[in-house]
Amino acid sequence: MIPTIEWRDGVVRMLDQTRLPHETVYVECRDYQTVAEGIRKLWIRGAPAIGIAAAMGVALGAREIRAGSFDDFFEQFSVICEHLAATRPTAVNLFWAIERMKHLVRQHREEDLERIKALLVEEAQRILEEDIRVNRAMGRHGAAFVRDGDSILTHCNAGALATGGYGTALGVIRAAWEQGKRIHVYVDETRPVLQGARLTVWELMQEGIPVTLITDSMAGYLMKQGKIDLAVVGTDRTVRNGDVANKIGTYTVAVLCKEHGIPFYVAAPTSTIDLSIPSGDLIPIEERDPAEVTRVLGQVAIAPEGVAVANPAFDVTPARYVTGIITEKGVFRPRDIRKLGDSRVDLETIRMKPEA
Repeated sequence: MIPTIEWRDGVVRMLDQTRLPHETVYVECRDYQTVAEGIRKLWIRGAPAIGIAAAMGVALGAREIRAGSFDDFFEQFSVICEHLAATRPTAVNLFWAIERMKHLVRQHREEDLERIKALLVEEAQRILEEDIRVNRAMGRHGAAFVRDGDSILTHCNAGALATGGYGTALGVIRAAWEQGKRIHVYVDETRPVLQGARLTVWELMQEGIPVTLITDSMAGYLMKQGKIDLAVVGTDRTVRNGDVANKIGTYTVAVLCKEHGIPFYVAAPTSTIDLSIPSGDLIPIEERDPAEVTRVLGQVAIAPEGVAVANPAFDVTPARYVTGIITEKGVFRPRDIRKLGDSRVDLETIRMKPEA
């Protein structure tokens, strides 16, 4: 797996995914402002990867703080956190990671400031390592629901590129392939930024997993032809009632799956589950640059100048369209997601079991 992001010698090295699949280029981020720019401009994307980048950006910025007291340090530290938090509103991992870094600082407020800075670097690296372990566990749980010979539809990119490594939705697919299951993957191109065509197809081809690229509008046709057995997608935020926010077009795929009786699974590490929000209606949806729609990859114009454009980056799929949510703790029905935060619940009693 090609590294998406890494901390090396005091520098955050970030794979510029806007250059894929034609070039493999790393950007060396030497300050937190460049990390923030990378998140905003999609050099790095995918909820888990954004969280890792935010944590590393916080650690990078903290190293440059000059302060004589903890209060002075924390005031400057909070400015760094706010700057990174303002980059993208939908992916909850961004805020989860920043809050985790702030919590660590508060826990160690009595320690030497240089020690706190070192601890922040360690925590950012720990978040990266944890993410890879979580993805592998999620892959094992999800692969149990993939049968030998299945054709799988996925939307956008939820692979190693969107995470610390291995992937969420593609982690499920990768795990099934590693188990020797003969699978075929259909990949939506995922307009307007083409993450499916540029990134997901590239990842699957690197692994030698059979893949067919389709336009977003072809999914229903293939379902009607009986060529799709299940769909697996990622998520940027899953809320208390089981509603799921993911890349724009996911809702359409889910509705089509429901109409055709096809299971629709969401791969969601618990770091992307936000139990503080009761329903998807309250998830903030990012609106991006109209040029993403009017130009292909910001270059070739495909629409008349001056046309009004809507460009929401995400949509929300209601829980009623979701068959199961795959986490590192197992696979659960959407209605049971709220129970994951309750230590009194025996998860074994609510885990979904694959059909024999």
